[in-house]
Amino acid sequence: MAPQSDVVEDFVTDANEVDAMVRDLDPERWSAPTPAVGWTVKHQVAHLAATFQIAAMAVREPSRFTAMMESLGADFSGNVEKALNAYLQAPTPTLLQRWRAERDSAAAALAAVPPDHIVPWLVRPIPAATLTAAGMMELFGHGQDIADALGIQRRYTDRIGHLAWFATKVWDFGYLSRGLTVPDAQLRFELTAPSGTVWEFGPADSPQRVSGPAADFCLLVTRRRHPDDLSLTATGDVAEHWLTIAQAYRGPAGPGRAPGQFRDRAAAA
Repeated sequence: MAPQSDVVEDFVTDANEVDAMVRDLDPERWSAPTPAVGWTVKHQVAHLAATFQIAAMAVREPSRFTAMMESLGADFSGNVEKALNAYLQAPTPTLLQRWRAERDSAAAALAAVPPDHIVPWLVRPIPAATLTAAGMMELFGHGQDIADALGIQRRYTDRIGHLAWFATKVWDFGYLSRGLTVPDAQLRFELTAPSGTVWEFGPADSPQRVSGPAADFCLLVTRRRHPDDLSLTATGDVAEHWLTIAQAYRGPAGPGRAPGQFRDRAAAA
């Protein structure tokens, strides 16, 4: 599937689900450590707020967004930390209000332009619908960290199709983020949605194939589960290697998750 006219609606639904995990938290639970080393629940929400703030800027004020990007240094992690701290330092009730405001602002901005409207973004300009799918990737990954920290079992729906589609379009990010040469190959993806529908991406005759549950695929490309703990199958040397480096975002890959780290809970609901 590709982003359809309902992608912004699905983005809002996913954002509301993340909000539901934190809106009634006791103050001390905001300090609960998440699987992302050094990040608490509060860090995760602050990061989402910062991400959606710049997404709204990219849509509404592309010149300002471009100027901001050009002013940043090469320290990717430092840039992320700086953006994060602008929200992290706020009291929790204030952060909750700001996260909701940035979420709503991004959704409104994305809904106000055609899906194929080109928007400047971190790596290259992309259609607004693709940026929305990238936002759903952020919600999925950081929402998973929050769920893991709080012991919440998520239930995935076919809304993850937007993320699955996006990840197959940026399948080279795992190579680029590690300074590796992107292989001269095309991958075929055959993913089973939560509803049982099979989503197919890439050339049908490619010998390099990845198949399995779409939820597991999304956990893989957001690096929220180790490949050994997922029911994904790779055929071909390129596909087998890709499973070990897959990610749907640019920037440092980070350590990811260890094999068996979540053995006491299901990888996908």
